[in-house]
Amino acid sequence: MIGWLNIGSLVLGLIAWILPAINITRYEKRSRNWITLSILSLSACSISLFFQIWSLYERVKAEDWSALMDTMSVIASVPAILLIGTIILNGITLYMYRSRTE
Repeated sequence: MIGWLNIGSLVLGLIAWILPAINITRYEKRSRNWITLSILSLSACSISLFFQIWSLYERVKAEDWSALMDTMSVIASVPAILLIGTIILNGITLYMYRSRTE
């Protein structure tokens, strides 16, 4: 089950970064659903982080201390990069489209 949580987290993390990139590339085409894609991006990031926390919980429940010790640095740093990247990309999208609505 831990493997599926990690794969799901990876896929959702990629979706969280791809959706704002789509918004940024569609800027010239006057995309109207940019808010929806931004909300989906933030939701995908949140679910991805939840999967990482659940994966950590499953390892603690199984008392797999060696796996926890080996992967803790990655479990601490990668979700932070995902969160910061998602916020930056969605912030760029918000800045771009906000100026269009004024």
